[in-house]
Amino acid sequence: MSELASLTTAWYDVNARDLPWRAPEIGAWPVLISEFMLQQTPVVRVLPVWREWVARWPAPADLAAEDSGEAIRAWGRLGYPRRAMRLHACATALVERHGGEVPRRLDQMLALPGVGDYTARAVLAFAYGQRHPVVDTNVRRVAARAVSGLADAGAATTPADLTLVESLLPRADAAAARASAAFMELGAVLCTARTPRCEACPLRERCAWRRSGAALPAGPSRKPQRYAGTDRQVRGLLLAVLRQATGPVPKPALDVVWPDQVQRERALDSLLADGLVVPRGERFGLPGRVPADF
Repeated sequence: MSELASLTTAWYDVNARDLPWRAPEIGAWPVLISEFMLQQTPVVRVLPVWREWVARWPAPADLAAEDSGEAIRAWGRLGYPRRAMRLHACATALVERHGGEVPRRLDQMLALPGVGDYTARAVLAFAYGQRHPVVDTNVRRVAARAVSGLADAGAATTPADLTLVESLLPRADAAAARASAAFMELGAVLCTARTPRCEACPLRERCAWRRSGAALPAGPSRKPQRYAGTDRQVRGLLLAVLRQATGPVPKPALDVVWPDQVQRERALDSLLADGLVVPRGERFGLPGRVPADF
């Protein structure tokens, strides 16, 4: 085991947050759900929704048996609701291709709807204890600082990031999977982007960036995404009306959510194009079966 992995894993063994998808007996499907939900969404917001999903749909077949509209409804206000549709499509593919089980091979994981390189590797590592470089923003930042002496890893993951992180992993599968979780946790709670807690970091004596004395960059490598007043906010308001309804709603019920007609219509058109909303005659609703009384 590399020294960085050994130190980080020892720290993780004592300090890891008690998150339910980390339980040894939890299974691959709840881990997969968590990885979909945690994309661009804080843990504190994911926890209650994840618990509801796992209780309602404990296996891929349970979710696949529902309309995709129910997945959108249950997604709540997590944001980026296309993830709900993709997770529903993923559950359907798991039933059709893998007998309702999450596969153990990387190529099979990557072939699933909505599963990209990070998600595939994360599920294989965290659910099945396999050796894969699991590289998210937090892990990239830890590797950039500790190994490369850079304050920031840049805006996008590159093949070089995968190669660097893989070089830090122990050879044994179980130890590598544990180290992957440890690197991610370190970046999430100590080696943060703007306020790193170097005094508490297990790598403080071996961190190339800390030894260099370099300061943090003036701003983040990624420009923060504005939400207030954007089409994303309007889409969320429109979807909130449909999630709360028991069936399709008339257009005037949607018109009241936002005063700017041009922006409101643009947001609605984008929801229709994404398949998150479907027209029902003169009404609009979530995809799926329509109640008999509508």
